[in-house]
Amino acid sequence: MESSRRTFLKRVLACAATYRVFTTTAGAQSAQSDPLPSWNDGPAKQAIVKFVKTTTDQSSSSFVSQEERIATFDQDGTLWVEHPIYTQVVYCLDRVQVVVKEKAELAKVEPFKTVLSGDREAIAKLSKNDLFKILDATLTGMSVDEFNAEVKKWLETARNSRWKQPYTKLTYLPMIELLKYLRANGYRTYIVTGGGQDFVREYSEEVYGIPPEQVVGTMGGTKYGYDKEGKSFLTKEPKLLLNDDDAGKPEGIHLMIGRRPYAAFGNSTGDRQMLEYTKAGDGARLAMLVFHDDAEREYAYGPAQGLPDTKVGIFSQELYDEAKKDGWIVISMKNDWKRILRLRELTRSFYVHSVVISESRPWWTN
Repeated sequence: MESSRRTFLKRVLACAATYRVFTTTAGAQSAQSDPLPSWNDGPAKQAIVKFVKTTTDQSSSSFVSQEERIATFDQDGTLWVEHPIYTQVVYCLDRVQVVVKEKAELAKVEPFKTVLSGDREAIAKLSKNDLFKILDATLTGMSVDEFNAEVKKWLETARNSRWKQPYTKLTYLPMIELLKYLRANGYRTYIVTGGGQDFVREYSEEVYGIPPEQVVGTMGGTKYGYDKEGKSFLTKEPKLLLNDDDAGKPEGIHLMIGRRPYAAFGNSTGDRQMLEYTKAGDGARLAMLVFHDDAEREYAYGPAQGLPDTKVGIFSQELYDEAKKDGWIVISMKNDWKRILRLRELTRSFYVHSVVISESRPWWTN
């Protein structure tokens, strides 16, 4: 009797093991058969898969050697949420209180006085020059190590006003899948952003799998020096070395990467020259623009195709027309993506909330 029980248990365990192997293998095969599961099967997804297959197949006339496989991605609005205000701007506004503690005289000086007041309507009216003063004060004057530590600390505690989540969780799942898909096929992925290079480098590897040396951003100057113990360090200075936006993007690509991309991804007029530069190369090239047309799951803004105008991530009708004329792929968030955010979207209630809080929007979202 005992022997029969042992035999029965052995058979049950063997069946369970076989089932686990079968389901694991089936799951792996399913993942391999569809590397972009959060994308709907449409022109955008098909263009990506075709590009990867033709550029990595040695028998293809469009084959690209592995050392030449470069793909560049804008960040704000392309890899993560940029509305209603850029994440780095939020960081700088939050940092004003810290800066004023160190330089008390700034408390009575504009625009710092307005930011400290907490008056949202007044803050919304700050000019671009006011914003630049805030950026200079909050992003310079400390060592690179101090800056990195402050950014890391802020990212751990700051929460987005709409989703109540850390900013680093507000990345687009379809684009994360795309990054992984390209890397699995020998492409090196770079972030090419108008945001601060040091700011993005602090989290790029953890969030996107992109190491800091593969981040090209707006660059500020640094100065070499020594502390009281004779230890060397770099101080961040209010000196602009590269404005990595518009024409600055291909210039930054040449300066920092040294190879023309075979694929480039953006979402706004600030990415136009990067996509033009990419498509100007020989062979198969892929240029894609993320179009924010899903007001329920994320945001809708243009002003292309009659969507609301904006000063954050402008997608003009001129850019839309150029994309269509030159064979760039426009990715519709609404139609091409099954899911948008890596976290589960909490859509309708948060959309209503976002409309309410937008009554006194700052100049950069008008």
